[in-house]
Amino acid sequence: MDFNDSPEEAEYRAKAKAWLAENAQEYLKPGPEGLSEAEGVQRSKVWQAKKAAGGYAAITWPKEFGGAGGTPMQKVIYEQEESSYHLPANIFTIGLGMCIPTMMAYATPEQLEYYVPRALAGEDVWCQLFSEPAGGSDLAALRTRAVPDGDDWVINGQKIWTSGAQISDYGIVVTRTDPDVPKHKGLTMFFLDMKSPGVEVKPIKQASGAKGFNEVYFTDVRIPDAQRLGDVGDGWNVSLTTLMNERLSISENQARGVSVSLIMDLARRIEDDNGPMIYNKEVRAKIAEWHAKYMGLRNGRYRTMTALSQGARPGPESSINKGVNAPMLQDIAAFGLDLMDQAGVMMDPDLAEFRQVFAEAYMGSPGLRIAGGTDEVMRNIIAERVLGLPADIRVDKGIPFKDIPTGGAN
Repeated sequence: MDFNDSPEEAEYRAKAKAWLAENAQEYLKPGPEGLSEAEGVQRSKVWQAKKAAGGYAAITWPKEFGGAGGTPMQKVIYEQEESSYHLPANIFTIGLGMCIPTMMAYATPEQLEYYVPRALAGEDVWCQLFSEPAGGSDLAALRTRAVPDGDDWVINGQKIWTSGAQISDYGIVVTRTDPDVPKHKGLTMFFLDMKSPGVEVKPIKQASGAKGFNEVYFTDVRIPDAQRLGDVGDGWNVSLTTLMNERLSISENQARGVSVSLIMDLARRIEDDNGPMIYNKEVRAKIAEWHAKYMGLRNGRYRTMTALSQGARPGPESSINKGVNAPMLQDIAAFGLDLMDQAGVMMDPDLAEFRQVFAEAYMGSPGLRIAGGTDEVMRNIIAERVLGLPADIRVDKGIPFKDIPTGGAN
């Protein structure tokens, strides 16, 4: 494992650092508070346009699509440098990391000529319409139907937990087009305008107060066959293309929320009858455990970065990061609330320690353990693809989708 930049990587890091120093001065401090959703979206679009103009919006994309033709390691380096700034929320992660790469693989040249530059420059926001209420973590269990009607398809059904749907202009949607074949065989992917007649978006207000997830309903939504991605019935393989393009978050810097360093800072400030809680043996044991996990995760990220630097592709072991990190952050948030006692429930930034960060993190942390794959999915990936353990028994294998028993069956 190599902890150092190669000469070429050091040169690129210096270049990225200099560009940010010149173009991101206004983001050295946290941005304005109390912005409306529309104002926040506009602020994100302005920064995205600036990144695109500077050549940092799609570092690894081919130049023919407006990218820089760079390496995955260059992308990691830029994100490391960018993380030092208080930038607007990145509302383009799903679009540029998952949707547009799928379009690149399956859309027509004319479609790419229109949609790719707009997405790259921050003009359009995209969402991914995959999860459904009855499917849980099993994407192939989806029930949203697409029925052919002349040169169109008519879609009816529901998606849920769709991140950013309320601000999205376009989306990719996977549907069931043939219930008479096994569940992985009868799927077809499309892209659509989120303002199409019959599309209804209902934000889901979370316990933390956030409203990033949505329910999306389709009622007789018509999509031309020209907006089909891949062959009819090949939607599962197209979906795998989408999922494999999911952004790999291996930056050294954690999200600006709860962390080991933040809980240590809190423990230094909170006191009981014996003094600061940082001297309490139980508190110190907890912090030591989390620190050990954090160091393991950090070294795992270094291994991934080394693989990228050497031209290799990270394998399924990257699931370990999420499988460990998400539950750990939830535990840290809960412990921080306990340390603050009654003050832990306060959300008022003028009264609460650390501007209510622990309360917000605790309320929002269950989402971290679901988004991008549940804990159970991560453990299955680690067990089967990293450790080589036997795969789960699939009782629905080879059975036509319409014949698979549902939860309401006797």
